[in-house]
Amino acid sequence: MKWSELSIHTTQEAVEPISNILHEAGASGVVIEDPFDLTKEREQVFGEIYQLNPDDYPVEGVIIKAYLPVNSFLGETVEAIKEAINNLLLFDIDLGFNSITISEVNEEEWATAWKKYYNPVKISEKFTIVPTWETYEPVSSDELIIELDPGMAFGTGTHPTTVMCIQALERTVAKGDTVVDVGTGSGILSIAAALLEAKSVKAYDLDSVAVDSARLNVKLNKVQDRVTVAQNNLLDHVEGPVDLVVANILAEIIVRFTDEAAAILKPNGYFITSGIINTKKQEVKDRLLDSGFEIEETLVMEDWVAYIAKKV
Repeated sequence: MKWSELSIHTTQEAVEPISNILHEAGASGVVIEDPFDLTKEREQVFGEIYQLNPDDYPVEGVIIKAYLPVNSFLGETVEAIKEAINNLLLFDIDLGFNSITISEVNEEEWATAWKKYYNPVKISEKFTIVPTWETYEPVSSDELIIELDPGMAFGTGTHPTTVMCIQALERTVAKGDTVVDVGTGSGILSIAAALLEAKSVKAYDLDSVAVDSARLNVKLNKVQDRVTVAQNNLLDHVEGPVDLVVANILAEIIVRFTDEAAAILKPNGYFITSGIINTKKQEVKDRLLDSGFEIEETLVMEDWVAYIAKKV
């Protein structure tokens, strides 16, 4: 089978929403080439992510690569992707160069290209993310392993917004907690909560493809007895009380349901929010405070912010 590689030159701010657009369009995974990865300092306790070749990265901006099968619908799909990306301007998201190039790769080259990007990576004190094709032995008895197949859903769990969410979950999830994961995507946050001994996790996503992917990842990590995945819009018709709500989605979406999150949380329950670009952090913070939360901790990684908020 032949595959078409879409290469989108954009900004760091646009990575998450464009990745979601590509995922919903049927892309079999996304590769993110950010030149910041070449120079940023990494915490030594977590080790190196992978060997990086500067020739693979743009001088300015970020390149997102996605793969679509070459078929009679490809032209229509690409046009729909372009339109959806341009519509992000309505949310004041900086698209940068916003250029798209297309090239063909065969299936063997595509599979090989995937695997060179992903290796086991320790993202927090407890969690290591391991691609399904890698053999990995835990280095400590309390290490928690999340297995992911990047071909099943966009993202590999190493994006700053996801890393901060998992670090926040480590600090807040107690054994026996009930958790709601809004916009679950690949299901990684629900899996992490279950591995931290949450009793029950409800994972919701509006996208049916994401729901299927999350269910597969949940089974792959053997936590289907505690994690239930379903299609749903944000917190519509979700009942509480629960101990924790986590949402790694756009800031523009988070501000729409802070009241609903407060309504289903127990007193002193936590609302973890991420996916917040630095320029939108005050807007989200103000909305959380207005909904009756206090900000217990602010996490910052690169240009991204996450909040650990407590219901008071």
